[in-house]
Amino acid sequence: MLRFSVVDFLNARPLIWGLLENPPPGVLVSRDLPSACADKLASGEADVGLIPSIEYQRIPNLRVVGGLGIAAASEVRSVLLVSKVSREKIRSVGLDPASRTSAVLTRLLLKRRYGVEPEYRDGGGDADASLVIGDPALKTRLNGHVVLDLAAEWRAFSGHPFVFAFWAVRDGLPEREAAEIVRASYDAGRRDFSRLVSREAAESGLSEAVLEDYLRHSLHYELDAGDLAGLDLFYRLAAEDRLISAARPLELA
Repeated sequence: MLRFSVVDFLNARPLIWGLLENPPPGVLVSRDLPSACADKLASGEADVGLIPSIEYQRIPNLRVVGGLGIAAASEVRSVLLVSKVSREKIRSVGLDPASRTSAVLTRLLLKRRYGVEPEYRDGGGDADASLVIGDPALKTRLNGHVVLDLAAEWRAFSGHPFVFAFWAVRDGLPEREAAEIVRASYDAGRRDFSRLVSREAAESGLSEAVLEDYLRHSLHYELDAGDLAGLDLFYRLAAEDRLISAARPLELA
């Protein structure tokens, strides 16, 4: 039995569609928050996980599988820093505990792009700015706020796309089988894309046009050399700012 932990957000649906609709024999799937995917892989509760990209640096003995992930070349629309004040006046930021990669990205961008090092706390509360991710970000009301789309900010800062998550497998497990399963799941999502959009629009309350545009144009799932270069830079900067202990290279299965 191979145990998969998958991110239960709209942005992951094309990747996990086949796993949810028609899981292969011998595969068990759990639907989780991004942080829970990482925790399950770290604890051994899962064998394969769609993990936040920063967690690859914190969990030992992982290998990247399938060449697939959740990435954005510019505006992603579902990872936002929403502020009540102008960027240079941000003194406190509420972080979403479900998202660890976006929390690190927020710290890096505010410090290195805007020269701001605010207090960080879990949850929004009365903070000057709040990190909003996933499905809630697509639905949040932004009128009267300063909004930073973190993928667009990263692109402007680094020149690279940003990879929010990717598939990883624990060392010693059947990497080739895991890679074949995640690739087949994504292929099913591409084949059934119209049905995927229709169903998810009905369940989320978003229009089909908005959802299709988001999944087709705000995100991409096939990771290329530009994505990996962006990841490498992200890891190096995170290590320089002591947000991770060290930046180890990606090990691809």
